[in-house]
Amino acid sequence: MLEVYFEGVLLSAGLIIAIGAQNAYVLKQGVQNNHVFFVATVCFLCDFVLMSLGILGVGTFVAQNQVLQLLLAGGGMLYILWFALQSFLSIRQTQSMELRRADAPGTVKAAVIGALAITLLNPHVYLDTVVIIGGIAGTLEAEHKPLFLLGVLTSSAIWFYGLAYGARKLAPIFRKPLTWQILNFLIGLMMLFIAYQLGLFIFESLT
Repeated sequence: MLEVYFEGVLLSAGLIIAIGAQNAYVLKQGVQNNHVFFVATVCFLCDFVLMSLGILGVGTFVAQNQVLQLLLAGGGMLYILWFALQSFLSIRQTQSMELRRADAPGTVKAAVIGALAITLLNPHVYLDTVVIIGGIAGTLEAEHKPLFLLGVLTSSAIWFYGLAYGARKLAPIFRKPLTWQILNFLIGLMMLFIAYQLGLFIFESLT
């Protein structure tokens, strides 16, 4: 059971912890001390809704169709292998987040709308949370899905609240390319492990 939980933790962490618009926005609001609780909560609640839909909705539907299970598991494995490759290739790049402190924080409404827009207007969020996570959940037994959901949500909560509240101390670290090189390497390893698990599921289903 713990293996299912930690698989969810690793998968979610690998998909969330990558340099991108959403993380840059959360980090920037944290550095500016701009309603960080609301920003982190919006990002987490979006993940909560979309991941729950993927795991308990799409995942349940997928679990009822073995052919669809294999197709999504195969597609998910290829996507995750591509994700891992991109992570390893990114090690050679000098990525960083350049942030500065604002003169004055904005309103709660502006911060919330910004968080919603940067999250929900990104098509990749639906691919990651609903299709990929939901598809992988479809390969699990029904009693394992709540634990898998708890795992993916654990990573989401730790990341967004940790990033928002730790932004002032983390900002200098995230300006260093080495930080992202290490993160990309670890993400690549996590993705390879998940791809291996999916490959094992496909092999066992076909034999």
